[in-house]
Amino acid sequence: MVYKKVTLIGRSTEGFDQAVDNAVERANKTLDNVHWIEVEEMGVEIASMPEHEYQAEVEVAFELRE
Repeated sequence: MVYKKVTLIGRSTEGFDQAVDNAVERANKTLDNVHWIEVEEMGVEIASMPEHEYQAEVEVAFELRE
């Protein structure tokens, strides 16, 4: 088995958990064989947003096809 990792950034005005969930949901819709994620960084955008925007950078690992 061989896996590949890609980095995604989930965003939400509701919080970090929702930002991670948004990234995971998108990964599951667009990638096959997703096996795990690793949360790498979290941050909050405050300068250009009327509301705080929570951001979660996650690495998504998925198995490559044969």
